[in-house]
Amino acid sequence: MNQRIRELHGQCKVCDKDTVLYFDYEKFAKLIIQDCIEINKQELSFTAFERLMNKYHDLLLNENQNKD
Repeated sequence: MNQRIRELHGQCKVCDKDTVLYFDYEKFAKLIIQDCIEINKQELSFTAFERLMNKYHDLLLNENQNKD
């Protein structure tokens, strides 16, 4: 497993003392998306990044509306 993925994975374990109670998959997904956004922000031109952010926004907004 990639080192960065391991780091994000470690941030998503919900523990009680030394016992892992559960793994927060939603938080894990959000952290991965945030990392990808940061990489895209550094690597893409402003207009390409802006178009990509609009797509992310549309996808996430539509997903949240479908949950209601």
